Amino acid sequence: MQCFAAVFEGRVVLIVVDNEISQLSNRSSDSEANQPLIHVVGLGVTETEQLSDEARAALLSAELVIGSERQLEIVKPLLEAAKSQQPQASQASQASQASQASQASQASQASQASQASQALNQRMEVLPKLNQLKAMIDESGAEQVVILASGDPLYYGIGRWLSKQFTSEKLRFYPAVSSIQAACHAIGLSLQDAKVISLHGRPVLTLRRHLAQQQYLVILTDQHSTPQTLAALCDEAGFGESRLWVCERLGYQDQLVREFTASELSACNASCVDSKFQASNHSSDESGDGDSAESAESAESAEMKSELTRQAKQTLSFDPLQVTIIKVIGQSKYLPSFPGIPDQHFITDSEAGRGLITKREVRLAILSLLQPAPGDIGWDIGAGCGGVAVEWALWNPLGTVHAIEHHAIRFDCLQQNQQRFGVVDNLKPVNGRAPEVLSDLPAANKIFIGGSDGELPNLLESLWEDLPLNGVIVASAVMETSRVQLIQFAQSMSDRTPNRCDVETLQVAISKGGQLAGQLLYRPSLTVTLFKFTKTVVNTS
Repeated sequence: MQCFAAVFEGRVVLIVVDNEISQLSNRSSDSEANQPLIHVVGLGVTETEQLSDEARAALLSAELVIGSERQLEIVKPLLEAAKSQQPQASQASQASQASQASQASQASQASQASQASQALNQRMEVLPKLNQLKAMIDESGAEQVVILASGDPLYYGIGRWLSKQFTSEKLRFYPAVSSIQAACHAIGLSLQDAKVISLHGRPVLTLRRHLAQQQYLVILTDQHSTPQTLAALCDEAGFGESRLWVCERLGYQDQLVREFTASELSACNASCVDSKFQASNHSSDESGDGDSAESAESAESAEMKSELTRQAKQTLSFDPLQVTIIKVIGQSKYLPSFPGIPDQHFITDSEAGRGLITKREVRLAILSLLQPAPGDIGWDIGAGCGGVAVEWALWNPLGTVHAIEHHAIRFDCLQQNQQRFGVVDNLKPVNGRAPEVLSDLPAANKIFIGGSDGELPNLLESLWEDLPLNGVIVASAVMETSRVQLIQFAQSMSDRTPNRCDVETLQVAISKGGQLAGQLLYRPSLTVTLFKFTKTVVNTS
């Protein structure tokens, strides 16, 4: 440990430097310096490599090439050709030097010789799981590593993960045409008019959150998000008229693009059955004997169509290497296209539109106070059947909401609504009571208290203590006791921490129109009091 003295604003300041921290920093810098240069090469949508000169040079110069089996097969001919050309490249370089050729020619020949020589020592490895990839790279001993990608590595590709593991100085990216672009070109769709989503390695029910009328969706799929599954989700949500294009083996000689409606594909391509049936029926007509056989033919036709339907269900299949595009058409039964989900669309512990759920008008006021933003971690304490939590997660896909509810039936409704509205990736139901379960959750910067089981004063105190700078607590009250407790907490914040807490409060009183004796009548709902507390200065001891 070293000490230094310095003068700052007329005062002598003692500066202590911990040598151990300095050594750790140096070791970290040394570790980064020893990491290889990583070239991330997009291969494009093709069955043969189509690389820029820069990407080709990086590939041939690498000591280690990592990719999927399919990707390695694509570059294998290029790498093997480079190995076979090594003797010729060396001779050409020597001949060039002996004949005193131009400096540019010498540099070109020397570069070819170097790349060919490097290719002889090149290794190829199949891409492991991501939690093993960094170790494979760090322990490879290579100075130059190439990781193969399908198209654009930084658009739903491996580039994002690599950028989190390595510094930008150690990464070089070489983008190519992606399957997303190729699929859009295959059907003549402008990419800026579409929404790209990835279901690869994600819950397929996530699709529901994206279904909105007249929306084009370009979907990266996996073995679980098959075209039939996507079509069935569209059909079930009321979008059976939606058009689906399944773009298979893009860039290959046997590229195939097939178009369906959601309803027919979810029924395993009924239109294909119809076309086969019509062809078979036409053959029967040519050999028939007139009106006397109509009844028999009708029965035979029905049986034939049933058999063809059964065959279609067994034979309709799609290549795993495919992208699905959906144009959403129809009117959804329950999925929203704008904030403010009707109360009756939620599954509750009572009849439709009732039960323990925050009503739409109050729900929107709460979300407006919370101001959800990307990266937020939210807690919904006393989530009930999930009205606030579902909309919070739905309209803020880059944030995470933990919904805490202890009541068994309401918690079951919460889970059903999570799946119903497709917020399965960023809404996390938590079965338990606050504050007991809160210690197991990631720290929140946005908190809504909708129910507290009589613990509201204690909850407010403990939550405020741990809230980060600019963190927000929103609480609601219907009963007079809870309203008074919120007022008292607001007053205590003003007394104890002046200028450290911004307080905003409002009351929401809604009257909804109905009928009484055939006449219009507005029925008032209970007034809801809302408080918003924002921490403007961190706690000081």
